[in-house]
Amino acid sequence: MSEAASSQLASQFQALRAQINQHIIGQSHLTERLLIALLSDGHLLVEGPPGLAKTKAIKVLSDMLEGSFHRIQFTPDLLPSDITGTDIYRPETGEFVFQSGPIFHNLILADEINRAPAKVQAALLEAMAEGQVSIGKRSLPMEKLFMVMATQNPLEQEGTYPLPEAQLDRFMMHVNVDYPNSESEHQILELVENEARQASQKPVFQTMTQNDLFAAREAILELHMADAIKTYIVELVMATREPKRYGEALDKCISVGVSPRATIALSRCARSHAWLSGKNFVSPDDVQAVIHDVFRHRLILDFEAEAQGITTDDITDQILNFVPAT
Repeated sequence: MSEAASSQLASQFQALRAQINQHIIGQSHLTERLLIALLSDGHLLVEGPPGLAKTKAIKVLSDMLEGSFHRIQFTPDLLPSDITGTDIYRPETGEFVFQSGPIFHNLILADEINRAPAKVQAALLEAMAEGQVSIGKRSLPMEKLFMVMATQNPLEQEGTYPLPEAQLDRFMMHVNVDYPNSESEHQILELVENEARQASQKPVFQTMTQNDLFAAREAILELHMADAIKTYIVELVMATREPKRYGEALDKCISVGVSPRATIALSRCARSHAWLSGKNFVSPDDVQAVIHDVFRHRLILDFEAEAQGITTDDITDQILNFVPAT
């Protein structure tokens, strides 16, 4: 793809981001991460208190993108077949016919994913990781455009089934969202009042086609990334696995480093961040902008570090200070 065509596509997605931010006030970090995950062909885990427009964000995105959307509310009594679908017996024909489940959509909101038991989580994981769903002896492929945004509520832990590390690793990024500031709250009030007045009028969005998205993904993969940036990414990853090189204090904090998926995710997300910023190359700033969301759910800290209130973000900050940007 020519540089001019890539630049034009990037401008379209920048306009799409601005359009989303008009409807999702005070959560620009979330909306940008949604687009980065979409452009990087990954999945997103979002954690934050209720009422922060997590559901609305992906719903608005789906309205602006060619494709189907479905919200799945995860509960303790959910079964895998409630997600994937099942074979239904038709008496009139004497045959079993597959009735597809809600997973067979382009954009999926897995609301409160940690409230579902392990079997249901595993069914979603297969679709995310393998791009297919197994029904009996058959494996059914997912759509080419398929992205899951899963949410977790950090305030309520009763009746939840925490995602194991292997499943967390399948998410490209883990994004924390927090309450908007007072200025954003005022804007939210005005937005809700305007939407209430225009309730009978369906908003008209500029729709992005799937072909545009696939072309954008190709353009991002062609974006220039110098060998020095690749080395920088690898050194950041290796610092989590060999923390002793940077001192005993860091070594005592980290129990398990990040996986090779983190290396891939960091590279893909940095490329998407640079492309969305209108650049034709990846810089250390792009890597540093996304590293917390990539490492947050992959770093496993030592018990003593957790007892001292040290977070994975704190450790990531230390790693960024230790590893020189090339």
